[in-house]
Amino acid sequence: MTSPSSPAVVLAIAGNDPSGGAGLIADLQAITALGGHPTAVVTALTVQDTVNAWRVEVMPAELVVQQAETVLADLPVTAIKLGLLGNAEVGRAVAVLLAAHPQIPVVLDPVLTAGGGGALAEDALIDVYLEKLLPLATVVTPNEAESRRLVPAAGNTTARAALLLARGCRHVLIKGADADTPEVNNSLFSHDGSQYSLTWPRLPGRYHGSGCTLASAIATLLARGHAPRAAVEMAQRYTWETLKQSWQLGKGQRIPNRQAES
Repeated sequence: MTSPSSPAVVLAIAGNDPSGGAGLIADLQAITALGGHPTAVVTALTVQDTVNAWRVEVMPAELVVQQAETVLADLPVTAIKLGLLGNAEVGRAVAVLLAAHPQIPVVLDPVLTAGGGGALAEDALIDVYLEKLLPLATVVTPNEAESRRLVPAAGNTTARAALLLARGCRHVLIKGADADTPEVNNSLFSHDGSQYSLTWPRLPGRYHGSGCTLASAIATLLARGHAPRAAVEMAQRYTWETLKQSWQLGKGQRIPNRQAES
């Protein structure tokens, strides 16, 4: 166990975005900003900027697992965040890894495409999410488009959340930033049947790595001992501030200021 003075250890399993807007760099910044100690497993190398993702090279599944097992054997990890996995083989290997550590809460951000629309994962990974990874997840954080790809037969947000919960995850946060609405509506659906929604002012512009920031923030707050609903609410407030104070550093989407002060 960690001592009162030591930070909670969070393991981020995700791809590298060399622009620093999304991926592991975003994860590490958010985890650190919220008082955690970040550890990182690289699942993929990408050719990516603030405009789009141009190429993805997925790591061998064995190497991904070896990275994670080495960290887990050495450090007291108290939450795991999953981002870009890239292909079904890595997804299945990560599921086996998670099943060996059922006591650690898992935040799953089902990354399928980049903000600019570039593909970041093969279609076969969707079945792995549904069949292998969702049953092991504490919180799943799809946006509206990702939720439609995961469960296309469902007619609305509530129905999609119900189908995702039926797969075994404990909580589903469906994010509305990509919806065509005047405000951003995020809804947390839980396995006990409860629903909790928060509405946020829609900020101008588009943002690179907002989903990574939010998922890592939730994982860090879970690692620090917060209950899921509280962790989700606090992480949303933090993420909204990072977007409000974001920077236009590149030629595409704005980059969240993950050192933002509320």
